[in-house]
Amino acid sequence: MELTGEILGIIYQNEINSYTIAEIYANELEKIETIVGYLPFIAEGDEVKVIGKLVEHKEYGEQFKVETFEKLMPQTLEALERYLGNGTIKGVGPATARKIVETFGDETLDVLKYDTSKLQRVKGISSERAIEIAESFMESWGVWQIVEFLKKFNIGIENAKRIYDKLGAMAIETINENPYILIDFVRGINFKQIDDMALKLGTDEGSLKRITSGIKYALIQTSYNGHSCAILQNLEEFVTNLLGIGVDEVESGIIHLKAKGEIVIENREDDSEWIYLESFYNTEVAICNRLNKLDETSNSKKVQEIKNEIKRVEKENEIELSEKQKEAVEAVNDNNVTIITGGPGTGKTTIIKSIIDIYIKHNNKIVLAAPTGRAAKRMTETTGIEASTLHRLLEIGKINDDGLYKKSQDYQGTPIDADIVIVDEMSMVDMFLMNYLLQSVYLGTKLILVGDSDQLPSVGPGSVLQDIIKSGKITTIHLDKIFRQAAKSKIIVNAHRINEGEGFISKEEMEEGAKDDFFFINETSQDKMIKQVISLCSGRLKKYGNYDFFENIQVLTPTKKGPLGTKELNKSLQEVLNPAEDKKKERNTGNTIYRVGDRIMQVKNNYDIYWERHSNNETGTGVFNGEFGTILDIDEKDKNVEIRFDDDKIAWYQFTDLEQIEHSYSITIHKAQRK
Repeated sequence: MELTGEILGIIYQNEINSYTIAEIYANELEKIETIVGYLPFIAEGDEVKVIGKLVEHKEYGEQFKVETFEKLMPQTLEALERYLGNGTIKGVGPATARKIVETFGDETLDVLKYDTSKLQRVKGISSERAIEIAESFMESWGVWQIVEFLKKFNIGIENAKRIYDKLGAMAIETINENPYILIDFVRGINFKQIDDMALKLGTDEGSLKRITSGIKYALIQTSYNGHSCAILQNLEEFVTNLLGIGVDEVESGIIHLKAKGEIVIENREDDSEWIYLESFYNTEVAICNRLNKLDETSNSKKVQEIKNEIKRVEKENEIELSEKQKEAVEAVNDNNVTIITGGPGTGKTTIIKSIIDIYIKHNNKIVLAAPTGRAAKRMTETTGIEASTLHRLLEIGKINDDGLYKKSQDYQGTPIDADIVIVDEMSMVDMFLMNYLLQSVYLGTKLILVGDSDQLPSVGPGSVLQDIIKSGKITTIHLDKIFRQAAKSKIIVNAHRINEGEGFISKEEMEEGAKDDFFFINETSQDKMIKQVISLCSGRLKKYGNYDFFENIQVLTPTKKGPLGTKELNKSLQEVLNPAEDKKKERNTGNTIYRVGDRIMQVKNNYDIYWERHSNNETGTGVFNGEFGTILDIDEKDKNVEIRFDDDKIAWYQFTDLEQIEHSYSITIHKAQRK
């Protein structure tokens, strides 16, 4: 059964899956009918054609259950006025819609589509606003056409706006020509979906376009696991399984991509062949070249009497540096690039403070940075000098005076005005962020890289710190002695013992005065484990230090799934630590409830999202994978969530963008490194 008519009102619409209950004036029935079904981007005033059947609801009576539908251009001037004024078109409300339709009548659509300048005839519409209205109208209609196109391939409608932003009015033609282009910018889509779509559109299973797309997809997937490249045999095996083709065809695709300059094949000394995406390879080469250049530049910041300076620092601060610590300070003096690595409690912070003390006295400007907000905050607290995140230091996402901002893909470097740059928690830095940093360091500036090489590699591609150390090209000081004060911490002692393949230290082995900061609770029942975690977080730990969960406690787990994975633990901990209350705002997104007061974590780099930092009136764009924050407000009217992150920037997320965050009551061990 088919009905056409105007949407008179929206009774209910789920913003996640677009399940809608609406009233339509059905022309065929000459009466108002309730329609139900999945109707994305439908608003009051829309003209639609729906196909389905009449059903009887036991509570609400007769309804029309929609199976498929199509959005139509309004057929009457009255309907057009309602359509333009329903909030869909930016800058047009009911009053402006009425003026536009009264002015242009039957020519209204032609004006909006083809002759934007005529809109200035309407009182109150400037040339700039006329362009804005026309662009919004065309975008709205263009997005809808994409929705209609994607429906045929079971690709989520939430991607339609993003596709339009990337590909514009020629989106459908571009996708028809090469469906695999969607992999590059559609969130939550997998290769199988795109591949099925391409095959339905007529792409041959053995086409070069399909094979090369599969190879690039495989290399991108590799980067999600922290790798910058893949060994040839592994790549071939993955792609043959992915596409159901032979190795010979994959090899042809590799040769084609190499000829086009999209991949690089590296032949290593052991005769193995490694495949890189061209951008990944160029980034690694750029890092190597820049590091060598920085290190080889003449050292103009050298302190002549460094041994005397070390003695002075020891005396004034009433400390005694170990031989390794002194060696680290001297290495910094002798080299332009130095790595200082060691586990917890090995004195890295003391070395940093000593270096700062020495070089500030000699009128050197020092800049401190770390990959995350929390790491930068800790650095500030321990040194007394303000540290910033690397993204902030490098102005990635910074809004310029001309209203533009810097994105990763067009980043050219922001020169760092400093004699010495010290970067802590280097194990968290991926290859792209490292490249941006090196581009920004002046030749002659001392660069000091500090971190624990035994930590898991960065979430992004590349094991930067480990690889530089393994190269043997950059002076590296390895710290392995646990200092007496640190040795009183069971956490630090056990961290080193585990790293060395030993078991937890016993109570009897600990020296006198050891801290009660490590507990091993042996449970074999999952239910008991969950109860233990909740009990510890909700009060038991307070007697050991008056710990507040939101300030001092973080639950770590190896996995996302299962009863003890992050998803289930977050639900359980939220219920106890931030329960629902009558006046507490919340938002249900899929299977997740976000609530004011929730602790959250950004899980994707978003270079575009706007933020404000009220403490210094700073503005910018960009929130990055691994940043932690708290939900301040949920606004149902504006359909956004206000979040304050740990570096005090405040950002607003549209409800449709909540896929970018997760609860962080519990996080995976890998993600924990980004704290």
